[in-house]
Amino acid sequence: MSALLIQHRENLSETKRKLLETCLLQGTAGAFKNPAKIGPRPKGEIAPLSLAQEQIWRREEMLPGGPPVHNESITIRVNKWLDAAVLQRSFAEIIRRHEIWRTNYKVTDGQPIQVVHEPSDGFPLRIVDLRAVSQAEQKIEMLKLYTDGVRQRFDLSDGPLLRAMLVILSDTDQRILVFAHLSILDGISVYQILPAELTSLYDAFVTGDKSPLAELPIQFADYAYWQRQWLNSQELTEQLTYWREQLGGELPVLQWPSDRPRSGFRAYHGATRSFALQAALRGGLKRFSRRQGVTLFTTLAASLSVLLYCYTRQVDILLGTPSLGARKQSDAQNLLGHFLNPVALRLNLEGDPSFREVLLHTREVLGNAVSHDDVPPEILAQNLGLSRSPLFTVAISLQPQTPETGAGWHVTSMDADSGGTIWDLYVAFIDTPDGVIGRAQYNTDFIKAATVTRTLDDLQILMKSVVDHPEQRISCLPSQLPSPEALS
Repeated sequence: MSALLIQHRENLSETKRKLLETCLLQGTAGAFKNPAKIGPRPKGEIAPLSLAQEQIWRREEMLPGGPPVHNESITIRVNKWLDAAVLQRSFAEIIRRHEIWRTNYKVTDGQPIQVVHEPSDGFPLRIVDLRAVSQAEQKIEMLKLYTDGVRQRFDLSDGPLLRAMLVILSDTDQRILVFAHLSILDGISVYQILPAELTSLYDAFVTGDKSPLAELPIQFADYAYWQRQWLNSQELTEQLTYWREQLGGELPVLQWPSDRPRSGFRAYHGATRSFALQAALRGGLKRFSRRQGVTLFTTLAASLSVLLYCYTRQVDILLGTPSLGARKQSDAQNLLGHFLNPVALRLNLEGDPSFREVLLHTREVLGNAVSHDDVPPEILAQNLGLSRSPLFTVAISLQPQTPETGAGWHVTSMDADSGGTIWDLYVAFIDTPDGVIGRAQYNTDFIKAATVTRTLDDLQILMKSVVDHPEQRISCLPSQLPSPEALS
C-alpha cells in the first residue's frame, strides 16, 4: 500500500478507512482488491467448509488422540459487577446472529460440510463464584479452570464448538472465559467483533433495550461457498504466478530451532511461554517504525528473521504469518469466523545487508505476500508441486488491538496452554496500552523450554541494538547473541 494512501486516509470512504486501519493494526496493509461481491449462497446449496476450515478439519482427523492443537482460549476481564442472566442472553444473541457459532461438520459423499443449527433462546453459561476463597486459592483455581477448559476436546461432528463461563473473583473483578475451536474464529473475531458486540448487547439488555446491532447480510457459510467458486477465477491464476516465482527453486529448511532429533511424524505437542518487552523497547519500537516508514509488525518480522540468521547463518529465511485473507473484503469484516490464511515470507539476507535494508526488504516482501494472500497453502502445494507440509515451521503475528468497548472490558487470548501447537515456533505479539507483550508457542518434541526463553531474550537484545543503530550490518550481530547451542 502506498504511503500516499496512508497519509490521506481521511479522504477514503468509511469502509476503506476502517479496512486500512485494520490492515495496519495487523501489520499487513496490502493492496485493496475488489473481487466479486460475496452474496448469500443459492437456496438449497450445501454449505462447504472454507479452504482454511477444511485444512483444520483434516488435521484433526490425522490426530484423533493427539493434543487439541486447535483449541483457543479467550479471557474478557470486566471491572464491574455483571448480571449473569443478561450476559447469558447477550451470548445467545451473538450466536443467533452468527451462524458459524452454531455450526458443526459432517461428511457427505466423502467431503466435510457445515451443518448450521437453529438458534436457541438460552446459552449454557457456567457460573463459578470464587469470592469466598483467598487470592492464592483463586490463582490455583483459575489455572485449573483455564487448563481444563482449553484441553477439553470439541466434537466437530456434534458440537457445540464454543463454551463459556463467568468467573467471579470479586464484585469488581470478573472474568469471562471463552473456549472455542479455531475453525469458528480468528484474531479479528476475538479482539474486535466479539468484545464490541458483547458489550453493546449487554449494555442494551441490562437497561431493557433491544439489540442495537443491525442484521448481517451474509454468513460465514456464504463466504465459504463464494470461496469455492473463486477457485475457478482468473485472479487465482494470477496469484499462483506470483507464488510460483516466490517459492520457486529449493525451499530453505530452517536448521533451527531443533534441540532434539526430528522424525517424519509430527505429533504437534506444544507448550506456551508468556513474555513482555522491556520497558525501554515498548515505545521505542513504535517510534523507530514510524521513523523508518514501516509498520510495527514489519519491524518485528525483520527482527525475528535476522535473529534466525544469527543463529543459523542461513541467508534464505522462510517465515510464516497468518494473513487477513478475505477480511479485506467489506462483506466479511463484521463476521465471526476463521478467515485467516497463513502466508509465506521468503526473505533474502544475502550480501550482509544493514538492518535498515532488511527492514525495507521485509516491507516489500510482506506487502506482496499480503496482496496475494487468498491462496491457501494446500492449493499452493497442489498447483506448484510442493511436497512440504507445512511450508514454514516458524511463524509470527501481531494481534489486532481491542477497540474501545466501554469502561472495564479487556480482552486477552492464549492465557492457557492447550498442550499442542501447529508450528515449531509461533511468536504472537500483542500491542496493549501498557506495551507490547506476547505468547510463544513451541513444539516440545523438538525444542526445550530453555531454548525458547533464551530466544525471546536474544530477540529483545537484537531489537534494542538495531533500534539504536539500524545502519549496522547483520554480520555484526552474532557476537552479542550466542547460539542456542551454548545452552547445552
